[in-house]
Amino acid sequence: MSILFHLAFPVRDLEEARKFYGELLGCPEGRSSDQWIDYDFYGHQIVAHLQKDAPPSPQGGNMVDEHHVPVPHFGVILPRDQWDELAGRLRRAGVQFIIEPYVRFAGQAGEQATMFLLDPSGNALEFKSFADPSQVFAT
Repeated sequence: MSILFHLAFPVRDLEEARKFYGELLGCPEGRSSDQWIDYDFYGHQIVAHLQKDAPPSPQGGNMVDEHHVPVPHFGVILPRDQWDELAGRLRRAGVQFIIEPYVRFAGQAGEQATMFLLDPSGNALEFKSFADPSQVFAT
């Protein structure tokens, strides 16, 4: 078995989470209760935990390639065809991006397509795709 990550995060409404993670992002739902939902997030386990009074995630961050990158955030690295399909699906759905889909570090080590958005509870997500997957940890 390969190593997988697990991430638990707060959401204010489980039905909003189902629409966003299940329907919009296409993540299969696993076990659930009236307090949480497991999702298969591109082969990894994420768990949306109901916290109706949880404050939105703080939107600190840093400048990266002339864009303000929100911290904290989470996401995945996708093959480019999957990244393009997801970017198109999100655009067609009218998703408001924090950082619109674009290519960061063009022509440099670590060149990558990236996009940032918020889920309905204010959790920041990044989806990226490297031009050369061997450059994920390029220095």
